[in-house]
Amino acid sequence: MPYSGRCACGSVTLHITGEPIATRQCWCRQCQQIAAGGPTNNAIFKAEDVTIAGELAHNGWQAASGNTLTFHFCPSCGTQIFGQSSARSHLKTVRLGALDAGHGLRPAAVIWTEDAPEWASIDPSLENWPQQPPAPPAN
Repeated sequence: MPYSGRCACGSVTLHITGEPIATRQCWCRQCQQIAAGGPTNNAIFKAEDVTIAGELAHNGWQAASGNTLTFHFCPSCGTQIFGQSSARSHLKTVRLGALDAGHGLRPAAVIWTEDAPEWASIDPSLENWPQQPPAPPAN
């Protein structure tokens, strides 16, 4: 099933032709900072399956994993579109909020739970990782 999406102002659009390799909710401190204190919810796709139109801004920093994470967002409205790790440039981690409604995706795992605040509600039925899990398969 192809997926489509856009930023809040419509300046950036995306089209995804493949299925996600993984879907995750991330509670790392960087994700909490960009998600107003909560987690980010993401789908990991092969980079070649993701086409983006429109101008993106980006910012990067060193993550707790030791990798450089670069976050790509709309410079007009600030909507997060995707993140990419220096260790996995063949993958794009797309924010579920950037996808059009009705996409049907939801996290299958929760990562960096050791960084979650004490009030966080973490679904016990999902696979759970206190830190960074192993990389998803390249497929």
